[in-house]
Amino acid sequence: MVAKKEHVSETQATQFLRKQGVIFSDHPYDYEEHGGTSVSARELGVDEHHVVKTLVMQDEAAKPLIVLMHGDRKVSTKNLARQIGCKSVEPCKPDVAQRHSGYMIGGTSPFGTKKAMPVYVEKSILDLDKIYINGGRRGYLIGINPAVLGTALHAKPVECALEE
Repeated sequence: MVAKKEHVSETQATQFLRKQGVIFSDHPYDYEEHGGTSVSARELGVDEHHVVKTLVMQDEAAKPLIVLMHGDRKVSTKNLARQIGCKSVEPCKPDVAQRHSGYMIGGTSPFGTKKAMPVYVEKSILDLDKIYINGGRRGYLIGINPAVLGTALHAKPVECALEE
């Protein structure tokens, strides 16, 4: 018997990437509530450092922004604010993040968001050969070349990672 490749239906993110001509691989996995990147890394058999989380944050004026961070690191909001010229940055509340991105928490992708937001990427992510990032649904990551973050999202590199 031949194992059938699991069919993955289109999301806003995959539609956005296909329109841009971006090549990516599909990586569905069994989603676990509050499992985070450690679960997806384990399920896919990849290093958590290569799994990138998409964080919807806001500045002091409540303007939303996206931060892309290694799965095994967290964001220093103080360092981020300093680097992007804001007084402060904080995570958005889940319902606010969902309103800005159009994605459910746990399934937030930086691609094809409802609202256009500036995107910041931890600089060392750009040095990796391949990253795994949310494809627009819980339990679904896509594998891409990190250079796509610059070309498709105009992501600006920042250095604000803290050890988890």
